[in-house]
Amino acid sequence: MSFMKGDLLSRSRKLVKGLAKAEPVWLKAMEQAPPATFPRPEGKLQTITFPEDVYVKSFYKKYPESKYHDPIKFSAIDPAPSRLFALRVLELKEHGISENEAMEVADMEYIAEKKAKKKAYARLKQIARLQGKKLLPNPFPCPVKEIQAEERKFVRDRFFNPSIRELVKQKKEESLQRFGGNNW
Repeated sequence: MSFMKGDLLSRSRKLVKGLAKAEPVWLKAMEQAPPATFPRPEGKLQTITFPEDVYVKSFYKKYPESKYHDPIKFSAIDPAPSRLFALRVLELKEHGISENEAMEVADMEYIAEKKAKKKAYARLKQIARLQGKKLLPNPFPCPVKEIQAEERKFVRDRFFNPSIRELVKQKKEESLQRFGGNNW
């Protein structure tokens, strides 16, 4: 639709001039004080990359289950493991260690930290059982399980919420009317 190119003002003018739309009240005011136009970039926009992005990608190749952690949250208190790994590799490289060795060291540290977290939670469960208390939620949950826990209430809702069940019935009736019953 090449005739619709341009900003809001030029498109509105074309629609009014072509009698496709009645003249809006704001058109004259906008013609007197048109909105600012910003220059368009020439060519393709360059993607923003950080020095640690290469190492984040290699981390995800090695540990694909970590992809569900959000590596973009820079302001997070506890950054994603992939960012920690990549920043650790860069830190080791600054100290003069080769890239391969730095990646191996960061990898060993990640594995050790992961094992320590699992061991700590296992000990927490053990203490809770000995004291007869309710088990605490896992402080280091799997990101996939976190996502599923957030979605669980919505999944249950579609079966037990009366308003949603009513919507489902209406949609079924509409589809039966549209396709003329069970003529499958």
